[in-house]
Amino acid sequence: MLEPGVLTLAATPIGDPLDASVRLMRALEQADLIAAEDTRRLARLVSALEVETSGRILSYHEHNESERTGVLLDALTAGSRVLIVTDAGMPVVSDPGFRAVRAATDAGFRVTVIPGPSAVLTALAASGIAPDRFTFEGFPPRREGRRTSMLEPLATEQRTMVFFESPRRTASTLAAMVEAFGEQRPAAVARELTKTYEEIRRGSLGELAQWAQSTEVLGEIVIVIAGAEPVAASAEDLLDQVLTRAAAGERLKDAAKDVAQGHDGVGASELYDLALQHRR
Repeated sequence: MLEPGVLTLAATPIGDPLDASVRLMRALEQADLIAAEDTRRLARLVSALEVETSGRILSYHEHNESERTGVLLDALTAGSRVLIVTDAGMPVVSDPGFRAVRAATDAGFRVTVIPGPSAVLTALAASGIAPDRFTFEGFPPRREGRRTSMLEPLATEQRTMVFFESPRRTASTLAAMVEAFGEQRPAAVARELTKTYEEIRRGSLGELAQWAQSTEVLGEIVIVIAGAEPVAASAEDLLDQVLTRAAAGERLKDAAKDVAQGHDGVGASELYDLALQHRR
């Protein structure tokens, strides 16, 4: 049951309407105000789910989010049951809703979530790339220079990375990722997840970039990229850490032992001897 004066965020199907939860269906029926990213898509979803809405439906997207957040707050103040849905997946995550959440919590209203489908987790699970630690990077910038500036610092990121992308920019983005991460980096491109023409292509970034250049990429895209392999540090690389700690008053032997513990392949005695040589 939706509660009066509570802002509810609800995840919607990313493709197949049958992925809609029972809670989502009930929320659509009970809400006094539904803020929808695209009211036409909401109408199609409601029709597919065979549910009836009785509340007011308000267009709420990136271009009017700032001005219409006040409408949502007014409704919450009046005790209305307010629901936010986006075109697919979870509101706030690369979709509208964040301003409303911040405004509602700042004003003392409770915010709750109806969980559900996620393109991020669906693509990650199917990618064949290690899912134990990952980072969601959203949509890369459209402009080449800004995109390069975003990707270059991620070249050493050891966690799996998940990106969203437009089909029109997939080829150029994959080419930029080859430049930033190298053509041999394992990756996967997922398109049309949970839909009739779902496709998940796996391979190296170089292979996927060639594929995207040679075909017309269609559908909503998720790119999953393996993290960078850890680079083994040498004793010389760690010497400054030991000397800095020793200069701050720590015993040289203790500093060498502690620094070496965090790095496989470097022994405490080797690091200690190197530090002694440097001092002499």
